[in-house]
Amino acid sequence: MRRLTFQGATLVGAGATGAAVAVGIVAAAGALGAGTTTTVREVVDQAPPDTASFARAGRSLTVHDVYMRAAPGVVQLTTPRSVLGSGFVIDKAGHVVTSFGVIQGARRIEVSFSNDERLPARVVGRDPSTDLAVLQVKARSRAFTPLELGNSDLVRVGDSVVAIGNPVGRDRSITAGIVSALQRSVVAPNGSPIDHVVQTDAALDRGNSGGPLLNSRGQVIGVSNADVGIGFAIPINTVKNVAAQLIAKGVVEHAFAGLDVHALSPRVATLFRLPVQRGLLVAKVCNDGGAARAGVRGATRQVTIAGDTWPLGGDIIVRMDGVRVASVDQLREIVGAKKPGDAVALELYRGDKSMNLNVKLERQPVSPPC
Repeated sequence: MRRLTFQGATLVGAGATGAAVAVGIVAAAGALGAGTTTTVREVVDQAPPDTASFARAGRSLTVHDVYMRAAPGVVQLTTPRSVLGSGFVIDKAGHVVTSFGVIQGARRIEVSFSNDERLPARVVGRDPSTDLAVLQVKARSRAFTPLELGNSDLVRVGDSVVAIGNPVGRDRSITAGIVSALQRSVVAPNGSPIDHVVQTDAALDRGNSGGPLLNSRGQVIGVSNADVGIGFAIPINTVKNVAAQLIAKGVVEHAFAGLDVHALSPRVATLFRLPVQRGLLVAKVCNDGGAARAGVRGATRQVTIAGDTWPLGGDIIVRMDGVRVASVDQLREIVGAKKPGDAVALELYRGDKSMNLNVKLERQPVSPPC
């Protein structure tokens, strides 16, 4: 069942939905460790985990149960001279998911399990846009304990979660907390935004980055990261799609619109007598991008009101593919569901005139060009 969950045919070649960077909008082994000892670390200055909450419903587990079930599939990533971070096994073929930032710049990567035996790992693929990477370790299949992947669309604020990793290079440990917020946005290593991020108050440090964030059923709901000063996780539904593409092709192709946009407020629309109260002000159009080729126009001036800067004089997008858009996230969602080469229909205003343009989406560059 684990293999089907990850390798379902619908995943391979699917777009990395949920990854804002896919939008192209510039906006602000288990068995190897048998018989060894692992360490469960108690986190100080934090309320003790509500283990009861892990046992209230259905198949829910205690924190200890989650740790005992999942820990054999959590690995430490190292180089010959330093500790990089964490990762976790996703299948019996030895594929390991981690954060791109964890392995960025590393030439030789080794994976160690609970018995400290280090095995060389091959980089299958990297996706800086979603801060994810997939490695592969060669060993017999019985050496691997794949973790069960959950459904991040079902995660709710207040849900109990645990993070397993290798804090500051120490042995595996576990911390507990809750889901603090959903739909957060963070910046990927290449400068692109990642949306739909899960925020947690579970104690994390850089050593946890790349490890799993799990729910009360022991299912992975995200890839932990602590590089932005808060605990967050890339949602597992994004991870599934990205990992499937990396394993199949070694790369992930994100659609790119080439637009820098700013959500319009009714107050500003009234103040400047704009033709619509809601929409997206086009601040900038990326050179040589699909939007530029379609003729979309960016702002001609910047106006600051009460500390907020508004791009004016450019086009105002009101619909994309027939869907009314009033936030940057809405536009990212639509583009994120597309593939390079697809086209999107824009309905916009240029001055008081309504216009329709078709934008052919391109492959997102390594770093945003705007």
